[in-house]
Amino acid sequence: MNAPVSIAARVEAYLAERRRAGFALTIAGTQLAAFARFADGLGHRGPLTLALAVQWACSSRDHRALTAARRIEVLRGFARYCQRDEPSTVIPPRRLFGPAHRRLRPHIYTEAEIARLIATTNKLHPPGGLRGASCAAIIGLMTASGLRISEATRLERADVDLEHGRLLIRQTKYGKSRWVPLHPTTVDALARYAARRDADSHAARRTAFFVFDYSRAASTHGVQYAFQFLRRAIGPARGGHPAPRLHDLRHTFVCRRLEQWYREGRDLDRHVLTLSTYVGHAKVTDTYWYVTATPELLALAAGRLSSADRSQP
Repeated sequence: MNAPVSIAARVEAYLAERRRAGFALTIAGTQLAAFARFADGLGHRGPLTLALAVQWACSSRDHRALTAARRIEVLRGFARYCQRDEPSTVIPPRRLFGPAHRRLRPHIYTEAEIARLIATTNKLHPPGGLRGASCAAIIGLMTASGLRISEATRLERADVDLEHGRLLIRQTKYGKSRWVPLHPTTVDALARYAARRDADSHAARRTAFFVFDYSRAASTHGVQYAFQFLRRAIGPARGGHPAPRLHDLRHTFVCRRLEQWYREGRDLDRHVLTLSTYVGHAKVTDTYWYVTATPELLALAAGRLSSADRSQP
């Protein structure tokens, strides 16, 4: 008699099949691996049950309904795969814990808050080291260009064209590359950082553009770890997340750009498409997802609407 197949083995087979079909499943793969460890740790054998799915969905440390909803969504695809060989497998109902994609309001940074973040990088260990200089340059670049943190930390020297004021972002989130033009002030700031970096003989030999101390390439994890200290300088979050995030700099970039275009009287419908391409979104609707109703943006939009009404005969 054949021994029951473990959940871990089924997850591995499912991910292999989906990836052969061209799906990366990076986040889903991590979550399903965690589910497999959870299920096998309980000694579960046999088909996936609703009770097991609910138990894992509710076992997160934050105990949020949104987390549980997202876990159920990940399990649904895996359950459909399992059901082919085990008809008694239960597919968890959609929206069992509510919608899995609720938009939590981001923290939209003020100019003063960004200045404090950058100033606080001087306190990172080691004092006067490249770690602080790199974090300051990365935060400044994200603020000025709306880059994802992973796009900034993956930059190589060859990707940063300071002569022509642009960055080459290679194989980003949707598998596409793009050129990102930079404002002259951003180019100047990156040039100052590069000179500071290359004053370190070890860092000067690295191909990475952003380098920490001891010749270590800056990493997304490393910058996020430092940010946990830096964000203390700006206090609690104003959005729906427990604390301000690095990713909120990207939201801030989109909102401030729209505010500026409102002030300049630009055609928003036409310019949002340009903005969507600039920040590397696959669809313009992804860019609208980033728009947050800040008081400034609402006031500018209301002012334009009022002007349009007055111009009507």
